Amino acid sequence: MRVGIVILPEHRWWAAEPLWRMAEEYGFAHAWTYDHLGWRSLVDKAWYDAVPTLTAAATVTSTIRLGTLVASPNFRHPVHFARELTALDDIADGRVTLGVGAGGTGFDASVLGQAELSPPERSDRFAEFLELLDHVLRFDVTDYDGTYFSAVQARRAPGCVQLPRVPFVVAANGTRSMQLAAQYGQGWVTTGRGGDDPESWWRAVAELSLRFTDICHEQGRDPNRVDRYLQVDAAPEFSLSSVEHFRDVVGRAGELGFTDVITHWPRAESPYAGKESTVEEIATEVLPEL
Repeated sequence: MRVGIVILPEHRWWAAEPLWRMAEEYGFAHAWTYDHLGWRSLVDKAWYDAVPTLTAAATVTSTIRLGTLVASPNFRHPVHFARELTALDDIADGRVTLGVGAGGTGFDASVLGQAELSPPERSDRFAEFLELLDHVLRFDVTDYDGTYFSAVQARRAPGCVQLPRVPFVVAANGTRSMQLAAQYGQGWVTTGRGGDDPESWWRAVAELSLRFTDICHEQGRDPNRVDRYLQVDAAPEFSLSSVEHFRDVVGRAGELGFTDVITHWPRAESPYAGKESTVEEIATEVLPEL
């Protein structure tokens, strides 16, 4: 089991830098940041872009993997984003993982004045996004004419440090997006579904894990060759509420076949309200056991 941690892009760099350094020093396997233009209750608070944040993080770390949780088509075009990812992977010397999802209906979906898409339309757009991004990152020249995205002679050079491209971890809770995860993903990440109490949330996670296994088989993909990430703070209880609770969360995720869990750096207030001392305790007591 590998453990990752999300550091929200809400701090000026003088305050954020120590957190990224500590994530590596504490022994986390990967560190992530949200890729939004604004997010939920924090939409009126300080917020910074994911790509320069990860670029800065790459320059002050050397071993920890870095990623977006998750990028989406809501405000990104695959051709330009491919250039950003290529540069980021170069600066990070091959330590970048792209967490990518279909994009929700929140602030990111409306701030640019775009028309609201139905769930099937968002799925269709996501399929185009992944197809085009994958192609631009892997092939020298790309032409593409889709409903949502187009490309004319888009270039790859010099390509990613990681070959054939940066790994994709595809966010998916529904059948269509799981199919895309099985097709394009080196990993699958889920937040589970609903659940007003922890037990119902865990039951839903177990069902999703079984469903993803079935879809991998349907897609001709060995499910054991796709890493499985669980965003454990989608559960009703914050995973870092205590060391004991976190140890239990990691154990349950492992029993369901997940290879990775992702928690969040504690904040002074909701969401993810908690104590930073808990991170240090977990680094000392839990991470060495994994």
